[in-house]
Amino acid sequence: MNRLVRFLFQAAGWRTAGAAPSIPRYVLIAAPHTSNWDGVLLVAAGNLFGLKLSWFLKASWFVWPMSIMLRKMGALPIDRKARHDAVANAVELLKKSDKLALAVSPEGTRKHSDSWRTGFYYIALGAGVPIVMSYLDYGRRIAGMGPVFTPTGDIEKDFAVFREFYSGMTACHPEQFGPVVPRKSKASE
Repeated sequence: MNRLVRFLFQAAGWRTAGAAPSIPRYVLIAAPHTSNWDGVLLVAAGNLFGLKLSWFLKASWFVWPMSIMLRKMGALPIDRKARHDAVANAVELLKKSDKLALAVSPEGTRKHSDSWRTGFYYIALGAGVPIVMSYLDYGRRIAGMGPVFTPTGDIEKDFAVFREFYSGMTACHPEQFGPVVPRKSKASE
């Protein structure tokens, strides 16, 4: 399967950069996220990096028989309309797991957003795990793993690091990739 994924990935003109982190548990920033293709590329790149990623997907996608395949691929259902404790649940999931790479798209949508949701940040902070900055750069056709970052609790200072890292990336739809600034709201969005 890995050879097929590598062949298709390369045939589409993509390559990987960086290395999978050697830590057992972390939150992986999946950005930019402006197209449905981003998810496909993320799962393919994760496979090429030797990672078994877990990631959130709208609960409406989890219909039989597709739900079986999605769960096997690492998808976790999330109901974005319901009031729930997604951050708290993700924190507990990371705390009780021996090994888990939880990919989260901070943009939370493929449409333009004026800020990033902060759930990924508070998940990592609450679980006491680092954040890995991954990326899909359509300009260079690279799916990459960036640095491992330990959140300090100073969200403005930490987002300055994220902003710097993602400042040269080209999204699939560049006009939809909004600024890398924290959304001004409660921590458990």
